[in-house]
Amino acid sequence: MMRMTDMVKHLLIINIIFFIGSYLVPQAQDLLALHYVESDKFRFWQVITHMFMHANLMHIFFNMFALVTFGSTLEHFWGSNKFLFFYISCGLGAMLLHTAANYYSFHEPLNVLMANGFEKTDIMNALSEGKYDTRWEEVLSNSQFNGMMQAYLGEAVGASGAIYGLLVAFAFMFPNVELMMLFIPIPIKAKYFVPGIVALDLYLGLQGSSIFGGSGTGIAHFAHIGGAIVGFIMMWYWKKGQFNNNRWDR
Repeated sequence: MMRMTDMVKHLLIINIIFFIGSYLVPQAQDLLALHYVESDKFRFWQVITHMFMHANLMHIFFNMFALVTFGSTLEHFWGSNKFLFFYISCGLGAMLLHTAANYYSFHEPLNVLMANGFEKTDIMNALSEGKYDTRWEEVLSNSQFNGMMQAYLGEAVGASGAIYGLLVAFAFMFPNVELMMLFIPIPIKAKYFVPGIVALDLYLGLQGSSIFGGSGTGIAHFAHIGGAIVGFIMMWYWKKGQFNNNRWDR
């Protein structure tokens, strides 16, 4: 494995500090995790800080392992500034798609409740107190109710969206390098492995959404997909720009 590069080391240290701090200061979770954009707990800085928060030891271990493994290779070729720009951009893309998915999961059942005579103000006030009206369950399907509650009351943490962007970049640059999942020790080329896990996230995300009647997995699948999409767009643009800068007819 390549030597850990400077920016990756800094990001690793920041993530560890946030992880330890969240246990020493329990209030940090409410302040720094990403809450639903219409929630009273949402703060503008959470769009960044949530990338450095993690739910448990296993969560931070796998994310930091991937950061060191793939990030060091990418930073080695790009340099620290370009790497950090890419990393944060993918994390923001993950946040945007996750937020958009939550907005739909919340407002679709909200509109159903309002169409059945419930007032939006009463609904929002109840949710802001962590409560709900049991009559909502009589109007909404199980998936709509669960999706609404999870969207509003849930919180997102982790660097996974940014990590998925790094995976996409790695597959772009080293498509024939063989990778393995920890519990499936079969080597698969990066150009197949990365699209495969993104497709799996898309499937699980859709199955867990109210569109398909799922109840959710507790994993922010659309955040992973958002990070992967931004990573793909940036790599495609950079690769296209590199090609144009070297065209023989310029």
